[in-house]
Amino acid sequence: MNTQRRRILFLVAWYPSEDNPVGGIFVREHARAAHLCNDVVVLYVYLDPSPNIWRLYRTTEYIEDGIRTIRVKYGGALLYIWLKLTGGKRNPESIADLELKHSSIWSQLSTIPVAIANDLLYCWSVVISFRNLVNGGWKPDIIHAHVFAAGAPGVILGKLYRIPIVITEHWDVFLDRKLTFFDRLKARFAMNRAKIILPVSNALKMAIEAYGIKNEFRVIPNAVNTEVFYLMHTDARSVTSKKKILFVGLLIPVKGVPFLLQAVSYLKGQRRDFVLDIIGNGTSRLEHEELARTLRVLDIVKFHGLVSKVKVGEFMRACDFLVAPSLHETFGVALVEAMACGKPVVATRSGGSGEIVDDRVGVLVPPQDFKALAKAIDYMLDNCRSYSPEEIAQYAKEHFGYKAIGHKLDRIYSELVLGDIGDSDIHGEEEKSH
Repeated sequence: MNTQRRRILFLVAWYPSEDNPVGGIFVREHARAAHLCNDVVVLYVYLDPSPNIWRLYRTTEYIEDGIRTIRVKYGGALLYIWLKLTGGKRNPESIADLELKHSSIWSQLSTIPVAIANDLLYCWSVVISFRNLVNGGWKPDIIHAHVFAAGAPGVILGKLYRIPIVITEHWDVFLDRKLTFFDRLKARFAMNRAKIILPVSNALKMAIEAYGIKNEFRVIPNAVNTEVFYLMHTDARSVTSKKKILFVGLLIPVKGVPFLLQAVSYLKGQRRDFVLDIIGNGTSRLEHEELARTLRVLDIVKFHGLVSKVKVGEFMRACDFLVAPSLHETFGVALVEAMACGKPVVATRSGGSGEIVDDRVGVLVPPQDFKALAKAIDYMLDNCRSYSPEEIAQYAKEHFGYKAIGHKLDRIYSELVLGDIGDSDIHGEEEKSH
């Protein structure tokens, strides 16, 4: 383990903020894990969701869990003017995410320059913020970007300041092949020039490589906070009470909640000894609630909406098992959180989830198959209490706890500084060919 703490800049495309408290929570867990062995500073640059004519960008800085965290909202004045001229919506996620009231021709013609303007403003804000850090006396030994969008300005800064850069990727667009043309360009630019890429699962690694990205890869999974998600040694559940099934996640199509509701409806005709709690919010919540109403399962299904991480931990300790019916996942954070609480899981064999779950901790089923899901839930209702909570929690801690992930990252940082990770032979061949 590194005895001298190095300076690591987490340059992140996603991170929790006052505007989106649940955005990129898993990136924050990586930062906390890395901070065990090194000194981490987080720089999160994102589009101002409430643009103001009097400012171009604004910066806030706090110490959060001992980590210096800098958030920069960019695009204020320019975005404000653009919205006024085009009649676009407020609170866009990016400048390109504007719903224009003009003709479709204007929308199509404006897409390219707006996307370019967004990227230029983003990169400019990152560079200015980085220079302020360096001028203030803090220069990182390593730039650790999270998501290739942050990796793009990261590799430029790495080249200018002679700092090695590593990119951790989380985004599921690689799995479902939905990268836009411009995103493909950015991903290849950043990932082919980073020293190493750290996908959170082997499934994501293969999906990235399918886009023609060639580099050294090492899989570093997401981390779990075992101070929030932990095993309760005294089980207060009654063996005669109804068993509690739990879902935690965004209510969006990829999470597969309709298949869970169909499975629950199918099982309801056979047994009535269970309830389902659904934690989370999202664009599909009203559709899911309407489907639950149509399937007549609202008597055993409850939508709780968005709750704090601490409250999620309480739900997990109170449940009997967790179900994650995703169509695909790069990892499956809720799975390891439930395991850290000693709970078995039912998950789909869909990307990263299939790498986390084995017979010791739960059951895997094919995605988009509600009957197979119902069969697995039926089995788990009868057998969930035969799993060892201690073994499940220990498995989660050993593989995904802060210490486990922090030490893996520290070894990579050490190799980067010592030069043991460098440009691959692939890069050398590419340079020769040019």
